[in-house]
Amino acid sequence: MARRNSGLNFRKRRRKINIPLLKEILFWVVEIAIVIVIAYVMVSFFGHRTSVVGQAMETTLENGEQILVNEFVYKLTSPKSGDVVVFLPNGNEKSHYYVRRVIGIPGDTVQIKNGAVYVNGTLYEEKTDVASIEDAGMAEDEIKLGDGEYFVLGDNRNSSEDSRYANIGNVKEDYIVGKAWFSFKSISHMGFID
Repeated sequence: MARRNSGLNFRKRRRKINIPLLKEILFWVVEIAIVIVIAYVMVSFFGHRTSVVGQAMETTLENGEQILVNEFVYKLTSPKSGDVVVFLPNGNEKSHYYVRRVIGIPGDTVQIKNGAVYVNGTLYEEKTDVASIEDAGMAEDEIKLGDGEYFVLGDNRNSSEDSRYANIGNVKEDYIVGKAWFSFKSISHMGFID
């Protein structure tokens, strides 16, 4: 009697699993997951991007220049004198981000007299070349900074809306988004911010 080949045949050989192929696929999946986690961490901590609005920070930063903001650094430390910070004026989330340089930190006394900035009675040493200040604003009289308050100025002192004026005033640490650390306008115009 002849054997029939039709119908169910439970004697078929099982397919062997290709172990090397499975290992390679697993390797790629793990590698892609690691890259996604690293990218998320980098964007969360260092990749917040914003634009400079206005001429207040010229010549350090120009109007329209893109900057990366490190939001993580001030979770570990506090802003220091000379840092370029990004903040929301009075915490107003509907406002654009302001970019200014920290001049005074909590506990300092700041005053502008004869066109120069004095911190704790000593002439402030500038990191950049700045013009003599024409309008001292509220800083004509000594300003004592309280806990968590910072006095900020734009590098272009005569074209800057900053802590000298009541609508900005002393910037509270809670309103500081992070430290501006890298700028880019074009391939030839990019670099770290001093």
